[in-house]
Amino acid sequence: MQQVSEMDYLRMTGWQKFSYRFVMFFKRFPLLFVNFFKVTLPRFFIKIGLTFKEMGLTIGRAMKYGDWKTRTSFLVFGFSQLMRKQWLRGVMMLVFELMFILYMALFGGQYLGLLGTLGTVETATVEDEYGFGKKIVGDNSLLILLYGLLTILFIIIFVYFWYKNIKASYAAQELVEARQHLTTAKQDMASLLDDQYHKTLLGIPLAGLTIFTIIPIIFMIFVAFTNYDANHLPPEKLFTWIGWDNFSKVFGGEMAKASKFGYTFAALLLWTVIWAFFATFSNYILGMIVAIIINKKGIKLKKLWRTVLVMTIAVPQFVSLLLMSQMLARDGVFNNLLMNWGLINDRIKFLTDPTIAKITIIVVNIWIGIPYTMLISTGILMNIPEDLYESARIDGAGPVKAFFKITLPYMLHVTAPYLITQFIGNLNNFNVIFLLTGGNPTSTDLESPAGQTDLLITWLYKMVMQESAYGMASVISILMFIITAVISLIVYNKSGSVKNEEEFM
Repeated sequence: MQQVSEMDYLRMTGWQKFSYRFVMFFKRFPLLFVNFFKVTLPRFFIKIGLTFKEMGLTIGRAMKYGDWKTRTSFLVFGFSQLMRKQWLRGVMMLVFELMFILYMALFGGQYLGLLGTLGTVETATVEDEYGFGKKIVGDNSLLILLYGLLTILFIIIFVYFWYKNIKASYAAQELVEARQHLTTAKQDMASLLDDQYHKTLLGIPLAGLTIFTIIPIIFMIFVAFTNYDANHLPPEKLFTWIGWDNFSKVFGGEMAKASKFGYTFAALLLWTVIWAFFATFSNYILGMIVAIIINKKGIKLKKLWRTVLVMTIAVPQFVSLLLMSQMLARDGVFNNLLMNWGLINDRIKFLTDPTIAKITIIVVNIWIGIPYTMLISTGILMNIPEDLYESARIDGAGPVKAFFKITLPYMLHVTAPYLITQFIGNLNNFNVIFLLTGGNPTSTDLESPAGQTDLLITWLYKMVMQESAYGMASVISILMFIITAVISLIVYNKSGSVKNEEEFM
């Protein structure tokens, strides 16, 4: 579809406008993807660079114009605050510095020193003087990598607090020179429950996010550059750094010639995107239509229909999927009924034929996904002003035109973030694929243990659980993260919910 002029666009019907915008978005998506790396990311790094520049200027001013108390704070955290009777700030800074020194001396330093090799001594069993086996515990590469990364993170935090300590020391000096009062410990505590209350509330969630999300992600990224697999499982075996070898299996190079990782990744990525598209938009459109039908005037037993659909949500999804897997098997209920009714002569391979299995997965997902969209749509539809529909009817618009002119634009405006999360969630939808087909059927064209209905997430799971290929699984995880993050940022920033968040056009 070619780009049309503004006048031609205005002459289009509602459906033609929607189709045009839909097609043009996907035509422009490669350009948006490129611009993300050419424009958005450079701007992000420029902002980071400016931040570091400002930090450097602050440290320079403190070194040049600071008094002896401020300059001593370069080595002794909180010294300036303690000398100026800001006891709470000074003690907290000093305690943090002492904790860091003790951590590095007693624990972190040794792991940081081994991080370059990930260990040199393997665990072995040797005979003692009496002929009995004695286990000699060697280095544990997994712990070295984990604690080494934690130590690096601790050092980064230390450097940040060192900067904050210098900045606060110089700020206190300037206040004293300007003959202004410094805040007391009581005022600092009161501030945490007043103007700084947001920091108090976000402290624990931020710590949890760092421990349970950020650190595992960083750890996974570093594992991608090692040979951590079934042949190098700690603590009995060591694994080492291998650079970009794991990535070369996916993107080409000498390593890729002896493997099928690149082809498998491309094939499963294509299927993953196709699956996510149909799983997201089929549920969205059909769920919206069901909600419109139920809410339509004249429909009886509305509460009953809503209750029936809500009850399907109450059944655990994995139970429904396991039941459907049994019913769709070659000797399952569906094939037996169709055979008994004489509608088919051969049993349908719902879950074993590659093409039929993919269609079956999408249809089953529609069955289990429509109730969720129906509930969301019902709440939004009730908030659309009835005056809009009355005006449309007066102007001669029918139900179809009212849907494309009023209902659908309103729904898309409100639910764009929901659509994005659903699409990303379907890219990583483990349950539907794994519980229905287990990724089967297999193919000799794909790298084991991948199957033709596997998504990237289920392939990753199989690599870890069946082959302990942690290094390659980390590579796939990184690529999945990049794909989902870029798609989310681009689509979200281009959606009307962000561009026109305070109005509805």
